[in-house]
Amino acid sequence: MHHFEAVRSHIGSLYTLRQNDPYLISFDLRLPDGRHQGIYLAELEGDDGRRYLRISTPVGPLAGTDPRRCLRFNWEQRCGFLAVTDLDGSPFLHLCENRPYDLLDEADLRRLISELGVLGDELERAIANSGDSL
Repeated sequence: MHHFEAVRSHIGSLYTLRQNDPYLISFDLRLPDGRHQGIYLAELEGDDGRRYLRISTPVGPLAGTDPRRCLRFNWEQRCGFLAVTDLDGSPFLHLCENRPYDLLDEADLRRLISELGVLGDELERAIANSGDSL
């Protein structure tokens, strides 16, 4: 997997794409108990011109979330970090992972999608059930 088109081709063979833009695709990852988690893949370019694949999933609104808890969560994670993006005009937490293409293969991509999808769903449920459970 050395470029976004290889990622698009691989992911498109496994999932039905909801969004299929030049450098952004998304799909729903099916989880146990009939749940699903939206997964977004986008291409990023670093300051040095190196290209990265960002894998992300929304977990909940930023409003009411303690930023120190988000930073503590990031510090403790071995895979994934929390970031903020704009969703329909409101700040929203996303669980993300950035990987350079030269270190990414199909098995690693599938593993990352699964790990982030499951963890994102757990975070989403925790935030929805108790406000700020990070």
